[in-house]
Amino acid sequence: MVGVLEVRILFVGVGNLGRRFCHIIAEKAPVIRREYGLRLVLVGAADSGGIVYAPGGLDPLLVAELKEQGGSVRDYPHLGRMGTALDLVREAEADLLCEATPVNLLDGAEPGLSVIRKALWRGMHVVTPNKGPVVLAYHEIMELARERGVELRFDGTVAGGLPALYIGARDLRGAEIHRVEAVPNLVTGYILDLLAEGLPWEEALARAREEGALEADPSFDLDGWDAAAKLVILANFVLGHPARLEDVDRTGIREIDPGEVRRARERGGLFRLVARAERRDGEYRLTVRPEEIPAGHPLSLLGRKGMGVVYYTDIYGTISAAIREEDPTPSAATMLRDILDIYLG
Repeated sequence: MVGVLEVRILFVGVGNLGRRFCHIIAEKAPVIRREYGLRLVLVGAADSGGIVYAPGGLDPLLVAELKEQGGSVRDYPHLGRMGTALDLVREAEADLLCEATPVNLLDGAEPGLSVIRKALWRGMHVVTPNKGPVVLAYHEIMELARERGVELRFDGTVAGGLPALYIGARDLRGAEIHRVEAVPNLVTGYILDLLAEGLPWEEALARAREEGALEADPSFDLDGWDAAAKLVILANFVLGHPARLEDVDRTGIREIDPGEVRRARERGGLFRLVARAERRDGEYRLTVRPEEIPAGHPLSLLGRKGMGVVYYTDIYGTISAAIREEDPTPSAATMLRDILDIYLG
């Protein structure tokens, strides 16, 4: 190896995924340096409580520990201070931003969108698993990245740790994709499996909440918004179809008949919230709705913690991929995958 390239990283939104990402880059540092010639240096971090910045580098395990103990990055010894994520991105010198603030589709995808805009404008590469900015401002931020000569990656926005976007956009080059079928939302699959086992609706929701799979406000998942947002990203990035959320014919799982779900299980199939893009007369029709997936279909093998995608193409046949994601670690690891994609190609 001729030399090692140092990559200075800012991290914004050190929540569930962020803490895991800090552990990943610390634990994988020797491999990343040895195998890929990269030294990933966390130089700054921001959360809702404040910021920390050190040009010489921070300890990612200490950042994770502060958050796991219920604190803020502002509590980082001698370096943490009050401030916002936007302050950090304006002031800090870095090569790349990892943006992992909560998804916010109702209020302009903020604060993530403004932070991403500023980082791109300043010439930083950006990786993010945050669906909000990519759904609401896809063309704007992609064009901004091109203008500034930097890369924008968001593989973690669809189906957790599954490289659903990379498979479609990179590995299926040259093909016409007739149809895409995906189960990109883990929570609804978990609830539907509980219904299939005979649990009443409210008990299934309570179980999902107890296990941390369902948010206090479950509408984003149950009403199909999450699946629709992921379908919009897939349509824009993979299919080149300029989709918006309002273009998706969306039906959630609230009105589903538990008896129908149980009968599907008895037939050897399963119910899932399916996101589909189907080409008709040169245009793609986008739908999200609960459906019975029959035995033998590639997505029928998904387990309770599974997500998957199927691409139907003209020259590569039918290609499917799935992931079993027991915890959010694979979703957090997509940020590392995106970083390696930027620097290694």
